[in-house]
Amino acid sequence: MKRLPLSLAVSLYAGSAFAQTTIQSCDREVTFEAPPKAAVSNDVNLTEMMLVLGLRDRMVGYTGISGWKTLDEEMRDGIAELPELSAKYPTREVLIGADADFYFAGWNYGMKVGGEVTPETLAPFGINVYELSESCIHIGDKLKVSMEDMYRDLLNLGRIFAVEDTAYDLVAAYKLELDRIRSAIGDVDRPLKVFVYDSGEDKPFTAGRYAMPTALIEAAGGINVLDDFEKSWSTVDWETVVDKNPEVIVIVNYGTVTAEQKRDFMRNNPALAGIDAVRNDRFVTLEYVEATPGPRNIKAIRKLADAFWGE
Repeated sequence: MKRLPLSLAVSLYAGSAFAQTTIQSCDREVTFEAPPKAAVSNDVNLTEMMLVLGLRDRMVGYTGISGWKTLDEEMRDGIAELPELSAKYPTREVLIGADADFYFAGWNYGMKVGGEVTPETLAPFGINVYELSESCIHIGDKLKVSMEDMYRDLLNLGRIFAVEDTAYDLVAAYKLELDRIRSAIGDVDRPLKVFVYDSGEDKPFTAGRYAMPTALIEAAGGINVLDDFEKSWSTVDWETVVDKNPEVIVIVNYGTVTAEQKRDFMRNNPALAGIDAVRNDRFVTLEYVEATPGPRNIKAIRKLADAFWGE
C-alpha cells in the first residue's frame, strides 16, 4: 500500500479530526473547524490552564494579569515569551489587533455582560470564545460550583486544541490527588464553618454559592458559611458575617492590600472581635490563582485541609 508523506498524513488527520467539533460553553454551542492557532487568555488562572496543557505555542498573548498584581514567580516563567496585550480587560480592538482566533475568558474574567467584548461581538471577526464554567452563573442558571467546573474546562480545552490525552491525564491526576487528600482527612462529623475574605472594609467582597472557594472548602472538610448566598463573587455586610460566626477565615491574597493587612483589619475591628475565627486567630491565605478555577486548586485544597485539620 502506498504511504502518504508523514507531514501530509498528519495534516489530513488533524483536518478530519476537527470537522464540526462542537463544545458546550455556558448556554452556547461553539463549533471549531480546526484547533486555534492564535489564542488569547484572560487572567492568571485561565492562562495557567492554557500553559499546563502545553498550549503556549498556540497563543499570541494574554490579558488581565499585571493590572491586578496576581503574577508570581512560577507564572512569570511560564509566560516569559508571551506579550501581555492588556493589563486589565482587553478592548475588542486589542484582540482584533493581535489577530486572535480564540479568546479564553469568563464573565467578570475578561468579559462583562453587555460589554464591548462578548462572544457575540467577537464572532464577526473570526474570534471564537470559550467561557470559564464557574462564570456561567452571570448569564443564566447553573449548578452549585464544584471541582467538575474546573475539570470540564480543562477537558473542553483539550478537545478544542486537540490535546485530549494531556487533558484527560491531568484531570485524572488531579482527581487521584484529591482522593488522597480526602482519605487523609477521613470522615468529618461536623464541617468547619469558613468565611472567605477577598477584600473591602465597609463591606466585604466574598465568595458565595457559585464561586470556586466554596468547592475548595468543601473538598477540605469545611463549609462556606455563605453557601446559601445565591451569588458567585459579591459583597455582603459585616453583620451577616458576625451572625454566621465562622471558625476559620480564608483570605484571598492579591492586589495592593496584602493578606497581612486584611488580617490586621479583622483583628483590630471591635465589631468582629467576637467571631470565633478572629478570637482564635484562625486565618489561612490563598493566593488569587489558588482561589480561582485552575491548576492550583488541588494545592489550595491541601493547604486548606492542613489549616483546618493539621498536617
